[in-house]
Amino acid sequence: MKALLQRIRHATHGPTAAEEESGPSGGFGPRQSAEAGLGTSSASGTGRRALLSPHSAAGQVFLLQVVIVVLLVVAAVTALILQAHRDSTREARRQSVTAAEAFANAPGMEAALNSPDPTAVLQPRAETVRKRGGVDFITVMNTRGIRYTNPIPDRIGKKFVGNIEPSLRGQIFVETLDTPSGRVVQAVVPVTGPDGSVIGLVSSGLKARNVTSMAANQLPIILGTGAVAFAVSTTGTAMVARRLRRQTHGLGPVELARMYDHHDAVLHAVREGVLITGPDGRLVLANDEARRLLHLPANVEGCPISSLGLDEGTERLLTSDEPVTDEVRPAGDRLLAVNKRITAPRGGQPGSVATLRDTTELAAVSGRAEVARARLTLLYDAGVRIGTTLDVTRTAEELSEVAVPGFADIAAVDLLEAVPRGQEPAPEACGRMRRTAVCGASEATALPPVGKLITVAPTTASGRALESGRAVVEGAPRDAAGPPPVGQDQVRAMPEYGLPSLVTVPLRARGAVLGMVHFWRTGDAPAFEKDDVSFAEELAARAAVALDNARRFTREHAMAVALQRSLLPRGVPEQNALEAAWRYLPAEAGVGGDWFDVIPLPGSRVALVVGDVVGHGLHAAATMGRLRTAVHNLSALDLPPEELLAYLDDLVIRIDADERTDGGPEDRESTAVTGATCLYAVYDSVTGTCTVARAGHPAPVVVCQDGAVDTPQVPVSPPLGLNGIPFETAELRLAEGSKLVLYTDGLIEDRTRDIDSGLALLHEALRSAADRTPEEMCHMLLDALLPEHPSDDVALLVARTRLLDPSKMAEWDVPPDPRAVAGVRRECARRLREWGVEETAFTLELILSELLTNAIRYGTEPIGVRLLYDAVLTCEVSDAGSTSPQVRRAATTDEGGRGLFLVSHYAQRWGTRYTPGGKVIWAELAPHAEAADGMTDATVDTLLAQFDDLL
Repeated sequence: MKALLQRIRHATHGPTAAEEESGPSGGFGPRQSAEAGLGTSSASGTGRRALLSPHSAAGQVFLLQVVIVVLLVVAAVTALILQAHRDSTREARRQSVTAAEAFANAPGMEAALNSPDPTAVLQPRAETVRKRGGVDFITVMNTRGIRYTNPIPDRIGKKFVGNIEPSLRGQIFVETLDTPSGRVVQAVVPVTGPDGSVIGLVSSGLKARNVTSMAANQLPIILGTGAVAFAVSTTGTAMVARRLRRQTHGLGPVELARMYDHHDAVLHAVREGVLITGPDGRLVLANDEARRLLHLPANVEGCPISSLGLDEGTERLLTSDEPVTDEVRPAGDRLLAVNKRITAPRGGQPGSVATLRDTTELAAVSGRAEVARARLTLLYDAGVRIGTTLDVTRTAEELSEVAVPGFADIAAVDLLEAVPRGQEPAPEACGRMRRTAVCGASEATALPPVGKLITVAPTTASGRALESGRAVVEGAPRDAAGPPPVGQDQVRAMPEYGLPSLVTVPLRARGAVLGMVHFWRTGDAPAFEKDDVSFAEELAARAAVALDNARRFTREHAMAVALQRSLLPRGVPEQNALEAAWRYLPAEAGVGGDWFDVIPLPGSRVALVVGDVVGHGLHAAATMGRLRTAVHNLSALDLPPEELLAYLDDLVIRIDADERTDGGPEDRESTAVTGATCLYAVYDSVTGTCTVARAGHPAPVVVCQDGAVDTPQVPVSPPLGLNGIPFETAELRLAEGSKLVLYTDGLIEDRTRDIDSGLALLHEALRSAADRTPEEMCHMLLDALLPEHPSDDVALLVARTRLLDPSKMAEWDVPPDPRAVAGVRRECARRLREWGVEETAFTLELILSELLTNAIRYGTEPIGVRLLYDAVLTCEVSDAGSTSPQVRRAATTDEGGRGLFLVSHYAQRWGTRYTPGGKVIWAELAPHAEAADGMTDATVDTLLAQFDDLL
């Protein structure tokens, strides 16, 4: 299209001045221009060109229109064929399904299938329906795919070709098969009995080519439309060509002369010099402004460029074949902006047109304006790019990157050693700084590298800058003989290394010095001036504020992380119920309220806790610590999960109420607690059950030994602090070796993905890590799910279950008869000898006698005793009563009241656990502990005999 426009413009306006013969005065030749036109013949009679010649504009436009019409017709036919293909397939599917469903639901179908000879009954019906329905075949088969009917009798009794599995499940299945005779669409419909079971199958098929479509009717319309478009384009091209020819021949000598006079007047009136050169390097035209700017004589046209007395650079620029854009050249006491273009870039005899514009008066002003604009742009970039992260080191790097190369060739930032750690900078430490960032040219290798300790001497540029608080410029070295002595300031101008100019600026924020920034320029760049110093101070002031903000954030973040880590568990306590591993990662923006816990419980049980306090910061971390302490205290009472969450809910409500009544309105709005989520699970290694309750928290994930990953249906209740409905529990049965994965929402939820996508990624990662240990699984999950810059903190707890060996457990049902106590004691002592812990038998018999005696005297049937030998030796006495024994100090004259005192004294710990059927009094002993101090065998026998006498 660009070539066509060039040809039309050439036909309308004639050739350029470089293509005409120059007259005596170097002007244009109007007669030659009038004789050149589109599709016309010259005065010598070279013959008229054909109207639709490919070399004419009309012929090229015509060919372009033909190509467009052909492409449109081809595209329409292609789209029609594709549409016909889709329509035929869709219609074939519909007809196949309709025929198959009609035949499958026909009356008597069940009786025909159950008859002795289904083929004799169904074959005639199938052929009749096939012919009337317009399908290619109807096949009836049994549930094994053996045909009862087929248009080809030889195929009756053979296996049906196609997929019948979905239809055996009661579905209608349609598939497309490519056969030697073409594409066939067949549908398989189930025949169901009265009870809804599938008793047979009916398949109907149709060849796609047999389905009629609208393609045959639409194709003539498309071809006819293309023919009409072709005729219209031909007629339009002929009319345009005739019009162009008429317009070209309509110009006479008078009109061409008038056009030349107008162009000549404009050419010599503009305040911009114009030079036109020919292919031989001679000057064809120079207007008045060009003569004035270059001091050319009046009759200069036709002279070679080399004879005009121009300087070498300007002469080379005018005679070269390369285009030039706004190149500034000196001409005496003037500065000229030169633009040059070739007049015949696409063939023919080349020439050139050059324009000259006087920029002497604007050079100084525009130069200063350009420098000011560049400085403002650089300051804007500094405001945008410096301080994008609250990291001290990265902020220093951003400062050096902004300054290079827009202001300096090399930039270096030195900070006090306390600043990157977030500490307050001490004034006495300003003499020692650490190189934090360097950015610039290869000459930077002569400077101290990042991490180098810089000692600032008072007499150096850095020392003077620190003392005055202003920027210091250094243009020459104080001692150019070599590098400075070891231990002195290594920041200076170094011409011997190609760094002759230096500006050093202190980084001050809120009255404190954070460090120094140094800017160097290499030998090719101009030295720093007064305006550069002001700009350097402004840039350093803005960067210092960002550095101080980053330092303060680093300090507060470190304090918050330290507080939160002090509130989180330092490790997993010793217990044998499960193998646990955990991870906690704070968010980059600040700490949150995520926490976890593994709490051993009596009876070879363990409690797993994961929670998340709403919000971030120190307040969330402190609230998390209070909730974690409350969970520890409540778990010591051995409460069921739903009751424990209910107590936590009340605590969060009280915390929220206290915060709202403490302080002003602004404080109440900023520190109010809106809630927390928590999941509390109790795993029993004796039975392999896990009781789970959750308050607004993500459900746990279970990884089975075979690699299957499942999210059990645990009832979800509102988050803590909303005073919602009562909490519900779910009891899970976990096989030994199963892995229970508990986590907070920061693991699966992020700005770039929702919870459903995160859960899908979590399940995929767990399937790939199913055979790993809990420690390895934690590592793999964090690598697979966490983004590079997490926006929320993450708590992850993975526990692999264990089961207590049945041989380490013993149970007895005790009748409510005091005489049964001695027998139970003897059975317990025998079992302890089998376990190899008979040294604890005396103490255990004493504790068991007291607990069992209380159960018989004050409890309710049924009464039971259970011994568990795990990390500790646990004795449990259960009954159906709800009263709990209390330890009291017996008076000297009291006959009883000392039994529980002995239990609390000789057991490691003891307590009461309530169950749906009553209560359990338990006591734990060290399995290999010696007998109670000061108690001989005779003493123990005496005490036990007293128990028997009391009963």
